[in-house]
Amino acid sequence: MTQIAFIGGGNMATSIIGGLIKQGEANPELVHVSDPNAEQVAQLSGQFGIQGHNDNQQAIANADVVIMAVKPQVMKAVLEPLKATLSARQPMLISIAAGISLDSLAQWSGCDAIVRCMPNTPSLLGLGATGLFATEQVSLDQRNIADSLLRAVGISVWVQSEAEIDAVTAVSGSGPAYYFLLMEAMVEAGKKLGLSEETATQLTLQTALGAGKMAMESDVNPAELRRRVTSPGGTTERAIQTFEAAHLRDIVEAALQSANDRAGELSQELAN
Repeated sequence: MTQIAFIGGGNMATSIIGGLIKQGEANPELVHVSDPNAEQVAQLSGQFGIQGHNDNQQAIANADVVIMAVKPQVMKAVLEPLKATLSARQPMLISIAAGISLDSLAQWSGCDAIVRCMPNTPSLLGLGATGLFATEQVSLDQRNIADSLLRAVGISVWVQSEAEIDAVTAVSGSGPAYYFLLMEAMVEAGKKLGLSEETATQLTLQTALGAGKMAMESDVNPAELRRRVTSPGGTTERAIQTFEAAHLRDIVEAALQSANDRAGELSQELAN
């Protein structure tokens, strides 16, 4: 009978709430949400039968789990007024905001059991990928609860150190944009080869969907899948050779390193 409070009722919170209710992982009567947008609160309450609030203190009053689903830039301002209540009740605090360190979350909230996680935007479709890291004070039961919350919108993976959350941000947090960029480039290239924009777009998106599904359901890794579809002397081999000659792997490595570094920088900037 876990009481769950969402502070922030935006897209990610809506996705998690919807996933929990749909999968029967939470009793709607025990789920609370607070947001300054009264219309959003009313919509969530009406759609899912949960408890809506415009006062954060009311939302967390009896919470066993508090999910901070607010923008990183306002996290401190939202948490600090709740510190007395959170410090006294000691719920598990879960942050889905990028770049906010566990130290900052602990300082601003007074909580000991804290989970920092990095979901990505496909969570809005129930196809998310989330990395999680917890403080030592998070019990096994609490870890299981956090896991079930994030599995409501996709897969969840625990990492071994907080620093790895920056790597999660680089790989999966920012990852959808990398694939969108490749899709964008393939559509433009297809148009230059004589396809209409509609045809190039349909072919590109369906190919991306099919490739992802094949990779997820295959018993071999992506490298082996690539080898299997690359016939010697064929068109795919020629394209792959072109990618390799342009040092695509080095470009990807440099891009992810840049994202990882920026995630660390944001943690420092937002700590102030």
